[in-house]
Amino acid sequence: MNQFPSTNPLRKPIGLEYGTTDKTVFRFFNQVYAWMAVGLAVTACVGLLFSQQPALLQLIHGSRVGFIAIILGMTMLAFGVSAAAMNISAAAGTGLFLLYAALMGALISGIFIIHPWQTLVSAFFLTGGVFAAMSIYGFVTKKDLTSIGSFMIMTVIGLFIASLINVFLQNDLMGWIITYGILIAFVLLTAYDTQKLKEIAHATEGNPQLASRLAIVGSLNLYVDFINIFLAILRIMGSRK
Repeated sequence: MNQFPSTNPLRKPIGLEYGTTDKTVFRFFNQVYAWMAVGLAVTACVGLLFSQQPALLQLIHGSRVGFIAIILGMTMLAFGVSAAAMNISAAAGTGLFLLYAALMGALISGIFIIHPWQTLVSAFFLTGGVFAAMSIYGFVTKKDLTSIGSFMIMTVIGLFIASLINVFLQNDLMGWIITYGILIAFVLLTAYDTQKLKEIAHATEGNPQLASRLAIVGSLNLYVDFINIFLAILRIMGSRK
């Protein structure tokens, strides 16, 4: 997924501009966003496939206990990828990331039934705009976002526990509090994660293997940010139809 100079001087490699001439950072973020895009595509394809198969939908959504078990399993998988990044190959990390993306697609497959395509597309592009703005902010800001990021991580943990409880309570007010809390938390985490990845990118200079491993972890972090922002926006937009 690295970007290499073209042998044709009239052609330029396709890549994202980050307002920096640092090739290490440039290449690292190209890997991060490329794998994140692949993960989102896998999620969309798996979600669409499951939405067209009643038996598969029943398998995922037929039991609240089973639904929670899948969520917990995915959470453990995400932590596992991050923790094992330095001990496994980039190929293994990529495989685990794509597995996570596929499981996420199965988990959220119901959105393709609940929401019309117009709402899904609108929510996706709105999410893309918000995500891009906060990612750019995290990249260019000189402010240290560590304290904000640490607080948001703790907030997300609390919201995660509350959402699991609300699977059984089905309390609308609590559900909306969680939705808006998730939206705010992951919008801010997008900036924090981007800033953190910029620092990591500098540390991988001269070590492409390390860069490939850490790019997968970075892709996973930003993928999780994007998905949670999207689902929160989708629920808000869907409620207004």
